[in-house]
Amino acid sequence: MKERDLASIIREQQSGINASERSRYASSAMPALMRKVYVWMTLALSITGLTAYYVANSSLIYTLYNTPALLWGLIIGELALVFVISGMINRLSLTTATLLFVLYSVINGVTLSSIFLVYTMTSIAKVFFITAGTFGAMALIGYTTKKDLSGIGKFAFMALIGLIIATLVNVFFVKSTGFDLLLSYLGVLIFVGLTAYDSQKIKQMLMGAEYADETSQKIALLGALSLYLDFINLFLYLLRIFGNRE
Repeated sequence: MKERDLASIIREQQSGINASERSRYASSAMPALMRKVYVWMTLALSITGLTAYYVANSSLIYTLYNTPALLWGLIIGELALVFVISGMINRLSLTTATLLFVLYSVINGVTLSSIFLVYTMTSIAKVFFITAGTFGAMALIGYTTKKDLSGIGKFAFMALIGLIIATLVNVFFVKSTGFDLLLSYLGVLIFVGLTAYDSQKIKQMLMGAEYADETSQKIALLGALSLYLDFINLFLYLLRIFGNRE
């Protein structure tokens, strides 16, 4: 039998439920699965933060930034892991997918360790709490609103592609600090929108899960990865705006 993607399985589970009924419907498994989403996301953020702090306060930081090939290898490894987890989730066991998520969190912590050398601890802590508050508010809005946020999600994704291109142009050609600040504000707006959209999308996907089986938990894991990436990027853009440099 040809392998189906997780979204297709969820759509089949939701067959027979029209749009108005689906907005009121929530399986008994959904609350537990949503808790898993946020538990996995929180654990991943904790692993990333602890790893970054450890590397920044050890000799590893000098090895890392004196060896550009190693740094680029880690960055490429991060991208590969995201594609593997997202694109091959059907073929991975839940345990393997979870371990890959943990590995990604560790590598991301290593590559983000430089923020402890660039910014003061006080400003990092301040921006973290600003990020947590903003993220929490937008995730709650996405989870509770009855308005369809798919339009916002599509617009934010297209804007994200433009942001990446503009950032590369600024880094290699323009090299303008003013333009960099403008891009940071744009990045905050994009990931604020993506946080609300992803929160709603995850809820809708899990509403059709009758049981907290492995398939449903894989969807929850992918949801945790999406929200983790939203949080990290929102934090980094806010840090560029409000962070105080050493």
